[in-house]
Amino acid sequence: MLKGSIVALVTPFRDGAVDEKALSELIEWHISEGTNGIVPCGTTGESATLTYEEHYRVIKTTIEVVNKRIPVIAGTGANSTDETITMTQEARKLGADAALLVAPYYNKPTQEGLYRHYRAVAEAVDLPLVLYNVPGRTAVNILPQTVERLAGIENIAAIKEASGDMKQVSEVIRRCGDRITILSGDDFTTFPLLALGGSGVISVTGNVMPGMVSQMCASYEKGLYDDARKLHFKLEPLNAAMFLETNPIPVKTALSMMGRIRGELRLPLCEISEANKKSLRETLLSYNLV
Repeated sequence: MLKGSIVALVTPFRDGAVDEKALSELIEWHISEGTNGIVPCGTTGESATLTYEEHYRVIKTTIEVVNKRIPVIAGTGANSTDETITMTQEARKLGADAALLVAPYYNKPTQEGLYRHYRAVAEAVDLPLVLYNVPGRTAVNILPQTVERLAGIENIAAIKEASGDMKQVSEVIRRCGDRITILSGDDFTTFPLLALGGSGVISVTGNVMPGMVSQMCASYEKGLYDDARKLHFKLEPLNAAMFLETNPIPVKTALSMMGRIRGELRLPLCEISEANKKSLRETLLSYNLV
């Protein structure tokens, strides 16, 4: 279930509200382009700015539009364990196939605290759970020893690794083997992570070029390593463009340039700078996306 190109979906806004029409159209486009899974309400979906009602509505809409054609992995992580449990329970009721749980941010829990947090959610909700390690945003790193402990819990199914540290990823795979699925959390690390034994990516770039990201993962899975490597290098400039500024500012701007959504963001995120906007447009032009 958790493999290939899984898109960390943006949340389109129109006049300050969630644009459910644009959201539905994006999902249909992703499915037609070969995307292997959808993550609503992750970092790229500006989950931190959504109300509870909006959060659940985006998850519900995604599940309804997908209609079991591909897995839906709902973003339900928070920096409060009780809040995480509540949101994950709701995602399960709505019909999500799995939940993505970011490491508790701001609190800076110890490794023991991280273990107890995830164990508590796993015990409270009968749903496959994906750990999300993104120390650049959370100020805490889920260390390989902790991942190894958590891999022993039956419904902890995978980890999205966005540390950018291939040495750490290698150690996680060495310690855990096939007890936990490893997914890239940074597009630029997808190919090397696959080479280490990972299974795919939860992708930002997949929002704008879903077919090529999916093709790269599929090529690797088929053993067409040279083809996958070529696609990795072809995607590199686009991957870099997606992080000209804080995610999801560039990706939403790109989708707006492509005519798929409005480029609205919610404060404290704001519009891209003019210099980066120009650079982004030039990159999109080079891929014939605008």
